[in-house]
Amino acid sequence: MNTADFIWMNGDFVAWEDAKVHVLTHSLHYGTGVFEGIRAYETERGAGIFRHREHLERLERSAKLYYMDIPYTLEQLREATHELIVRNGFKACYVRPIVYRGYGPMGLDPLENPVDVTIAAYEWGAYLGEHGKRDGVRARVSSWRRISSDSLIPSAKASGQYLNSILAKIESKNAGYEEAILLDHKGDVCEGTGENVFVVYGGVIATPPQSASILDGISRKSVMQIARDLGYEVVERDIARAELVLADELFLTGTAAELTPVCEIDDHDLGRPGPITCELQAAFDDALHGRSARYADWIDVVEVPTRA
Repeated sequence: MNTADFIWMNGDFVAWEDAKVHVLTHSLHYGTGVFEGIRAYETERGAGIFRHREHLERLERSAKLYYMDIPYTLEQLREATHELIVRNGFKACYVRPIVYRGYGPMGLDPLENPVDVTIAAYEWGAYLGEHGKRDGVRARVSSWRRISSDSLIPSAKASGQYLNSILAKIESKNAGYEEAILLDHKGDVCEGTGENVFVVYGGVIATPPQSASILDGISRKSVMQIARDLGYEVVERDIARAELVLADELFLTGTAAELTPVCEIDDHDLGRPGPITCELQAAFDDALHGRSARYADWIDVVEVPTRA
């Protein structure tokens, strides 16, 4: 990961190397934080943040679900992000806002701990590699099940919940794969370690529903809209594990991974990325980079420095 010059912390811009927290920060011990992954792309109008408002709104919802009131408005966070990108001189970057319980009383009751907010931005390439975006990645179904809504809140993007994905990621990597797909508590397909899952059968695109313990990804919703605008039928339904192997095409979506095909699942060769995957990938890439007039309102252009 390439470092940057500045990070925004609780209203101040601090040097990258000085962006530190106390060792007894509550979130460090108990995972009491929520975060977002956002990308800004180089566009003809300047650096453009993809669906910035939607990401910040989800951050606010995640914080609320974990009893944290963000001490800044979403507009203040938006302006801080704009200025952070400008101060760091980025044309394109990954943006990581995090809201977390800071240093205060130790113990499982977090309510007396302060709510801290940090926004970092840095240059980061394709999460699953450029080769993965082009040719597809090898994946396996994990032995770990996705967390259930009976235990935690899958719809919140919470720090501690990602221990679930980390276990699956390490398992798949140690077995020689690039990604893992988790099943939900019913045994149906849920999502990747950091991506939503799509299968294509006979020209119909299917993806697991929110009831399958997924994170309702912003990239997921964007690709679903693009697919429908292109005339494809898109359905949200339970997907059995075997359907991953039998699908005509299989792909993943997420802010970090963008749209990445899966070329192999559980040692079954799925072949080269299919025509629908490639068409959606190209259209999504145009939307991300501000090249599509139809989705121009998805881009929050960073035009000038602002005061946050």
